[in-house]
Amino acid sequence: MLSTSLLPFTVGKFRFTPLVKKQQPGHFLASLSVRRGQGQQTHDHVYTFTPIFGSRVAALEYAVAQGLDWLADTKPQGQTLIPKEN
Repeated sequence: MLSTSLLPFTVGKFRFTPLVKKQQPGHFLASLSVRRGQGQQTHDHVYTFTPIFGSRVAALEYAVAQGLDWLADTKPQGQTLIPKEN
């Protein structure tokens, strides 16, 4: 299986890395790594999503959208979501 990632993006204390794994020709699986902390205090959770996509781009876009949705559900009231590239 080949894996591809989009450039990671950081929002607040979270770093998101969208990932794609090619399952078979024309079938792509989306994943998202959510990392927080530094050094020995780093926590990294990888979420794999169940939809199968027909293209790598569609799978990456879905992973990014899931990350932004996750942030919208966990952000404090009044905080603006502006992804920053590092």
